[in-house]
Amino acid sequence: MSNDRDTDGTIPRRDRKRGAAPALNSWEFLRWMWTQLTSMRTALLLLLLLAVASLPGSFVPQRGVDARAVEAFRLRHPDLSPVLEKLGAFNVYASPWFSAIYLLLMVSLIGCILPRSRVYWRALRARPPKAPRRFDRLPASGTFETTADVETVLVAARRVVGRARIDVVTEDDGARGELRSERGYLREFGNLVFHVSVVVVLIGVAVGSLLGYRGAVIVTEGDRFSNVLTQYDEFTSGTWFDPDSLPPFSLELDDLVAEFDISDGPQRGAPRLFEADGTFVEGLDGDQDDYSIRVNHPLSIGSTDIFLVGQGYSPGIKVTDPDGTVVFDEAVPFLPEDATYTSGGVVKVPDTGPEQLGMQGFFLPTAARTAEDEASISLFPAAANPYIALQAWTGDLGLDDGTPQSVYVLDTSKMTQVLDEDGNPFRIELQPGQSSTLPDGTVVEFTELKQFARFQISSSPLAGLPLGGVAVGLGGLILSLFVRPRRTWVRAVSDGSRTVVEAAALDRVPRDDLPDDLTSFVDRLREALEPQEKKTP
Repeated sequence: MSNDRDTDGTIPRRDRKRGAAPALNSWEFLRWMWTQLTSMRTALLLLLLLAVASLPGSFVPQRGVDARAVEAFRLRHPDLSPVLEKLGAFNVYASPWFSAIYLLLMVSLIGCILPRSRVYWRALRARPPKAPRRFDRLPASGTFETTADVETVLVAARRVVGRARIDVVTEDDGARGELRSERGYLREFGNLVFHVSVVVVLIGVAVGSLLGYRGAVIVTEGDRFSNVLTQYDEFTSGTWFDPDSLPPFSLELDDLVAEFDISDGPQRGAPRLFEADGTFVEGLDGDQDDYSIRVNHPLSIGSTDIFLVGQGYSPGIKVTDPDGTVVFDEAVPFLPEDATYTSGGVVKVPDTGPEQLGMQGFFLPTAARTAEDEASISLFPAAANPYIALQAWTGDLGLDDGTPQSVYVLDTSKMTQVLDEDGNPFRIELQPGQSSTLPDGTVVEFTELKQFARFQISSSPLAGLPLGGVAVGLGGLILSLFVRPRRTWVRAVSDGSRTVVEAAALDRVPRDDLPDDLTSFVDRLREALEPQEKKTP
């Protein structure tokens, strides 16, 4: 490729003959890049790329959705997790590469829409194009003769054409005339509406992600939750979200109803109903109202939605030290690990002395032994035969050094496991109302069984904007698919006694039925002219 130009900036003739192209300067290269970015082909490619980039968010757990699932995944895949972490796979929708695709798609769509809108506006103001000289070169054409004059033919043709933009031109003192019509402008309008709606959806999702928040909290029956940051178990927010702007409200869980399939078929144990009932207060001094939350039926408080996304059991544990002082009496959530609600949990008792007490183990809602001296399992997710098994450690729980830790994890690095007389781990096995005494005289009692609800609390500004954009976009897509842009011409030439009528049509989007449609048009035009035809002597 030659870089030489003449003094006036034009390409030398010798280079033009060889087909050589000049090198692009910086401005020309930027214009070329912009043209490529704002082409419809690039927009479609970026839209496909965005869909593909979203796939990891469906297969890999996301921190913004379930941080506990991310940690569990990291424990199961210790070698793969660091690689996924570097790629941002645990937070796909906030990763730099996903954001880059998102922004490029928005720029590409806007760059497509603006010039197409100008072209469409000019097309709306323009008149239908002049008829070509030879109709027989068009995909569909027809001709016939009539005794009606040119003006009558054109008037009848206007009626037969129907709703369209029409121009009528006559020449040679009415001996020659032409009707030009064009319809189907709504097709391009539908295309523009669809592309604008995609931009609206992208903007709505982006604003919701930047200004919104999402958190998860476990609330046991009888407990209260207040919408402050410290009470969340998990919390993520957009870049522009201010934690101080959390709307004030509180709710109390009075009762949780959980029903499971009791049939003997393959659906046995499948959840059939989760419903959380209680009261809530909006604001700092609002009135107390009742609520009922079911799956896919959230509670809305202002711009915040509260979803019921999980359920489990909270065994009530009471710990009494050797001198008879109750040092712990709370319902502790145990997190379900399988379909039968075999649940794991941790009990931390910091107020025992001189050493702190920690216990961890599992809870079975419907316990059964597989065989004598074998491990217990849960046969059903409902609490038909609740049972809890714990092992105990004494020492330093690590709660006093200021380092945050999960309430569902017990750090035993500075603790000593409690052993029985034979030197084996001391095992606490309890059902409701039963108690067990540790070797030092501490009494652990299973007092009651409560249920807990896992709520997802989220707020997404302009949440209705993406939904409205999708609805409007579907309307635009329907217009673009079903509206037929078509140009139709009718030419009438009279020799004084008879008039030759020619008709032709051209679809701007090729269709196979155009010849049949034109034949039907010509037949209807002839029928419209029959009453006005001159009688021959």
